[in-house]
Amino acid sequence: MSVRGQINLLTNQIFTGVFSSSDSWFGCLIRPSSSSVVAEETIDSVVTTESLLNSVVKIICFSRKPNHFCPWQNMPQRKSHGSGFVISGKKIITNAHVVANNILLQVIKHGSPKKYIAKVEKIGYESDLASLVIENQEFWKDMNPLELGDIPFLKDSVVVVGYPKGGENISITKGVVSRIDSKQYFPSTTNLPVIQTDAAINHGNSGGPVFIGNKVVGVAFQCLSNSNNIGYLIPSSVVKHFITGQNVGFCSLNLSYQPMEDAKIRSHFKMSSKMTGVLVYSINQHSDAHNILKKYDIILSIDGVAIENDGTVILRNRERMTLDHLVSMKQLGEKTTLKVLREGKMHKFSITLRPVQKIVRNIPSYYIFAGFVFVSHTVIKQGSKGKFKYQIMPQKAGEENVIISQVLVDKTNVAYEMFKNLKVKRVNNVKVENLKHLYQLIEKCCTKDLRLDLEDDRVIILDYQSAKNSTSLILERHRVPWAMSKDLID
Repeated sequence: MSVRGQINLLTNQIFTGVFSSSDSWFGCLIRPSSSSVVAEETIDSVVTTESLLNSVVKIICFSRKPNHFCPWQNMPQRKSHGSGFVISGKKIITNAHVVANNILLQVIKHGSPKKYIAKVEKIGYESDLASLVIENQEFWKDMNPLELGDIPFLKDSVVVVGYPKGGENISITKGVVSRIDSKQYFPSTTNLPVIQTDAAINHGNSGGPVFIGNKVVGVAFQCLSNSNNIGYLIPSSVVKHFITGQNVGFCSLNLSYQPMEDAKIRSHFKMSSKMTGVLVYSINQHSDAHNILKKYDIILSIDGVAIENDGTVILRNRERMTLDHLVSMKQLGEKTTLKVLREGKMHKFSITLRPVQKIVRNIPSYYIFAGFVFVSHTVIKQGSKGKFKYQIMPQKAGEENVIISQVLVDKTNVAYEMFKNLKVKRVNNVKVENLKHLYQLIEKCCTKDLRLDLEDDRVIILDYQSAKNSTSLILERHRVPWAMSKDLID
């Protein structure tokens, strides 16, 4: 093997950590080669590698999650950890879920025992990304920002660096890019690109960088449970959008569509044999498209890119993504051009892109009346595992779902103590628009009976005055400090 070949092999081994033991790994970092030529270039590679590792940090998060079941209090304090990496501008990138609901953040540099206090500068739950800042300038000594690369190709070798469970020191794992796809980022409804890899990604890797060479091509953020080494990365393109965007959100047409794979439905809507597209059946009233598109329009292309009958578009090399990819990575307020078939006639429309409608309210609002705990949510969770019972998007500004999250039992309400996780549709035959509206309807009730109509046609009837008088006693018995959240008081 030539000297250059030996150098390349040794450099690859140093970066990927393929030696049989950690002793061999660190031995390569401190013992020079007997060959002066190899030694010089190997040392350069080692310096580069050490520089990359120095820019990867461990993040310790003390947090208290909101308690959606008892919204007047938080869940017990917990401690968790994740990974992050330094970028230009003296910022640290990590996952949003690593630092969510934090009350204290600490950052540890590679090989150092010292903990530095960090603060969240920007957080985007839609992309599961967050940027942190550290005021202590001592932290930034010898910290080199990492550079973001491009989306990798299938079979490209990648290296995951971070602080997964199983030890305290930095960890390096290697794998290949096994799939480029799009995926809904939990807990938002945003559909964004993802990179799938077989490199080991475990709890604690979240927020850590994934390298090809000396460039970051992704951020570790998910692994598929009950599978063998299926992990997901947030592509560098999404990270760049998060960093440079004026808003942490991502764009959407805010409409719903169905595929047109059946020849009968294409014929019915007067599509020619050469046409492909998707059928619009619902348009969110918050969208600019609401005033432009119509129900049962067929979107044929977006910005000149043809939409296939299954709702996908070509990314590159026959890789396909959902059509959402064409608009999600644009900046808010940008325009996009849609080619549309309407009643057999072709149209072109320009639509201004808006952010994706947010779903989960981080800090829940609540209102308690006669022991019924009313909570505002767009996504409703049921059970200790947090499984979704149903999901409904608001149809107009200010609209939100109001549910009875639980019943604080009392003789006034004991007949209804099983009425939990149910949406309240009407109060005294008036449709409920949001939690504040429900609060106003109940507080201003002037009838003897208070009637609540629920989602499954069940009905609650209360003696209004008796129920109102019982509220303060119920709060005291259950040690609830306030009958409503501060936003309703204001």
